[in-house]
Amino acid sequence: MILARYLLGILGALLILIVAVELLRRGKLRERHTFWWLIAGALSLVVAVFPSILDGLAALLGVDVPVNLVFFVGIVVLFLVCIQQSTELTRSEERTRTLAERVALLDDRLREVERRSPASESRDPE
Repeated sequence: MILARYLLGILGALLILIVAVELLRRGKLRERHTFWWLIAGALSLVVAVFPSILDGLAALLGVDVPVNLVFFVGIVVLFLVCIQQSTELTRSEERTRTLAERVALLDDRLREVERRSPASESRDPE
C-alpha cells in the first residue's frame, strides 16, 4: 500500500510537469504561467520521491499531520493564483473598454470624413 501511494505521488508530479510543458508547446499556456507550474511540479516530485522532507518540514512548522501542510500550501497557492488571475482580468477588461472606445471614435471620424468627401458623392448611386 505504501509503494502504491509513493508511485501515485511520483506519477502525479510527472503528470503536472508533462501537462505544463505540453500546454506551453501548443501555445495554450504562457511562459510565465508555465514557470510556476513547473516549480509546483518539481517540488511535488521532490516531495514524492523524498517524503521525509514533508515530514521534517511539518515537524519544523509544528503541523501534526504532514498532509495538512500540503493542503494549507495548496490553498495559499490557489488563493494567490486567484488574485493574479483577477488582476489580469481587470487589466484585460480595461484594455478592452479602451479599445472599444477608440474604435467607436475612429468609426465616427471615418463616417465624418466620408460624409464630407466629394468623392463619396460621385460614388453614391442616389
